[in-house]
Amino acid sequence: MRVKCVICDQNDQLEDNNPLAKKLRNRPIHTYMCPTCKERISNLTEKRIATGNFVFYRSSDLTEKDF
Repeated sequence: MRVKCVICDQNDQLEDNNPLAKKLRNRPIHTYMCPTCKERISNLTEKRIATGNFVFYRSSDLTEKDF
């Protein structure tokens, strides 16, 4: 399955039986990020959390308890 990163527009190839490929195929609302962009955003998020000024807002729905 061919996929495109939503941030850098890099084209990648995923195996058809890969769980991520199945998720993207069955639920088009999900987006794909290449490993480089995913790592970059994860590092920036961890730095923001470490500052103590990061607030993660959650709704009061019961589905949020799964997180």
